[in-house]
Amino acid sequence: MRARPHILLIGPMGAGKTTLGRLLAAHLARPFVDLDARIEADAGQTIAAIFAQEGEAGFRRREAQALATALDGAPAVIATGGGAVLDAGNRAAMRAAATVVYLTVDPAIQLARLREDTRRPLLQTADPAATLAALQAQREPLYRETAHLTFDASLLMPDAAAHALADRLATLEPCPA
Repeated sequence: MRARPHILLIGPMGAGKTTLGRLLAAHLARPFVDLDARIEADAGQTIAAIFAQEGEAGFRRREAQALATALDGAPAVIATGGGAVLDAGNRAAMRAAATVVYLTVDPAIQLARLREDTRRPLLQTADPAATLAALQAQREPLYRETAHLTFDASLLMPDAAAHALADRLATLEPCPA
């Protein structure tokens, strides 16, 4: 169907990359790879612990390696962390090996989804809404540069969103080899 074997989901935290990714993978009968979960499994510790011990730079190195490993694997639906697009090498690898979908989300919905989440080191601030807005301002151009298509993940229930995204992907023109 397409020259790029993977479907890769990018976007801000709280956009639904993991939830939607699992459902989309099941719908398409493909494996699902959550890069953050893979990083934690490989490191034997949480992302928060990696940030505490190695800083963001150490985490980003691990993230780039996990991405490369996933892209070398069997065709899958891959969910990245929100900051995976910060590295130019990651962006190039994503576009070359996957159909990249940028999941957008309304800021109020994003904040509501993340309100009780204490696992995200970048949100451990006095003003999570301001942090999310700053991250989005920095990353939005990178998401758009990397994506082959955008999909609003704000309002549909997860099952309906997975079905709608699968339909959108099915209508894409085959990618050039």
